[in-house]
Amino acid sequence: MRGRWLWALLLVLGLAAGAFWVNSPPPLAQAVRVVLPAGSGGLRIGQILAEAGAIRSAWAFLALVRVRGWQNDLKAGTYEILPGRSLVAVAGQVRRGETLRFRYQIIEGWNLEQMARYFEQLGYFRAGEFLALTSGTGMIRPAWLPADLDRLEGFLFPSTYELPAETLGARAAVNQMLATFEKTALPLWRAQTKPARSLREWVALASLVEKEAAVGAERATIAGVFANRLRIGMPLASDPTVEYAFGIRQTADTPLTYAQVRKPSPYNTYLNPGLPPTPIASPGLASFEAALAPAVTPYLYFVARYDGTHVFSRTEAEHEQAKRRIRAERRSGTAVFPAR
Repeated sequence: MRGRWLWALLLVLGLAAGAFWVNSPPPLAQAVRVVLPAGSGGLRIGQILAEAGAIRSAWAFLALVRVRGWQNDLKAGTYEILPGRSLVAVAGQVRRGETLRFRYQIIEGWNLEQMARYFEQLGYFRAGEFLALTSGTGMIRPAWLPADLDRLEGFLFPSTYELPAETLGARAAVNQMLATFEKTALPLWRAQTKPARSLREWVALASLVEKEAAVGAERATIAGVFANRLRIGMPLASDPTVEYAFGIRQTADTPLTYAQVRKPSPYNTYLNPGLPPTPIASPGLASFEAALAPAVTPYLYFVARYDGTHVFSRTEAEHEQAKRRIRAERRSGTAVFPAR
């Protein structure tokens, strides 16, 4: 009798030890990545995970998901299994569909070149792949995009995004940003009964506001200055258009030169009246709203202070006086420099 109890006890202990062993994390030195194809059953998923070293036993995985009723909830995709995860934890991850996803953040005011370099630096895809899909003959063209555009500048909405590993690529990223523009910005323009500007013009104006405004409270006023100039046929004389045209960036110590602002380019708004041919950057929602409803203002000029704000003027004489005062403040060391 005692022998039978002893064997029963050993059996129970053995089963407990086995259960503990199969549920314990395998000795992974680093995270492993596995692809679980669509339509795979519990056993096949268990085999893929076991072959990758993410779990100890495919059969234990199958038994677990059946006992818990998860066999119909397992989701396909690319997974990253971290070291130290138990069988139950791995099965729960697959059940919840916590696939490997890649995050990226597009900053308001970035142009296509900046985005392309950013993606390449992240190692997601080459800059050339991105640029080939956002400009030229191979450009992605959603049905709502103005037909006369040769680039997607301004129409890739800045935000924080995620892409699943299996779809990560330039095309997926571009389509994701275009879809967000269509969902977030485009309805604002379409809601107008009588749009004051075409879609291209609205986005172009918003891009100038985005590049000029460092303080949110000034966006509508800056848009109002541009609207006033457009109404009377006065050149916009926006420095960011010159920077965009020639791939340069001015600073407080190296402002644009007279030669640069007189250099011919369709984008040089010192020489060409009206808006640039295309937007020059990706505006954020606040700039889109400001371009849609510019402030009613008497100003025709503005000049940047060194704290990110601007001095607005009605006349050229007032404007020149403001510039002299700001230069004097900088020379005397009383000016505050902007963060960007």
